[in-house]
Amino acid sequence: MSTTTTSTFKAGLVQMRAGLEPHENLAAALALIDEGKRAGADYLLTPEMTNILALKRDHLFAKIVAEDEDVTLATLREVARKLSVYIHIGSLAIKASPEKAVNRSFLIDRKGDVAARYDKIHMFDVDLAGGESYRESNNYRSGDLAVVADLPWGRLGLTVCYDLRFPALYRALAEAGASFLAIPSAFTRQTGEAHWHVLQRARAIENGCFVFAAAQGGKHENGRETFGHSLIVDPWGRILAEGGAEPGVFIAEIDPAEVAAARGRIPSLRHGRRFELLEPMAEPTYLHAVREREPI
Repeated sequence: MSTTTTSTFKAGLVQMRAGLEPHENLAAALALIDEGKRAGADYLLTPEMTNILALKRDHLFAKIVAEDEDVTLATLREVARKLSVYIHIGSLAIKASPEKAVNRSFLIDRKGDVAARYDKIHMFDVDLAGGESYRESNNYRSGDLAVVADLPWGRLGLTVCYDLRFPALYRALAEAGASFLAIPSAFTRQTGEAHWHVLQRARAIENGCFVFAAAQGGKHENGRETFGHSLIVDPWGRILAEGGAEPGVFIAEIDPAEVAAARGRIPSLRHGRRFELLEPMAEPTYLHAVREREPI
């Protein structure tokens, strides 16, 4: 059951260009969060890999720590409390064991408490054109639980980046009452140019939800290039706020009543059906009838 209310609020997206040093990334995030708060944001979302964007395993594991030792998390919890704002850390690289990290999202409430955690489920293991290749599963352990959390204005579904390509996850979050879908990302420039806008709008439209997608953008210290274009999309698929390639904060006024309005016009959440698949597919009976009449 949805917890959507009629009160409006301001959502802000923090677009970053994270590098190899967590303390430098934290300083950049703090400046942008302060800018967002001064602009009136009630909820601020940072991108995937807020604390570090590193491809080389040795550097990554030399810099990351366990959750209870992570300075970025501790600092942003204190900032959320001081500013009385929801800070949603899109994700941090957190050391889960000597061999594996987790790509973990944290929703921090106005008291500075962690209201929800979500570990990215779908690992980005792909080979792109031009020799661009990623194997996220080499360094990260995937999560196995979908997560929703209640904000004062409605229920939020937590996801991260590559999850975007798996619509069943978003339908499950919407069916669990989510009015807002968070999709913090570090999309590559190549895939972003091809798919970013259409996928974000599709997730909003098919579920009648607002989408909040804070992104990494630009050429990073490790050589990777990310797409940027942080997006806020309303439940009808309209883009309310969008970034470019540069870091910044992008804010839109959110009216949760738009969720009910969109779902009232297109009630696909009520019309959805589950299907039983048959293998092999049975031949349609009319073909049997036709073939029986065909001459030998």
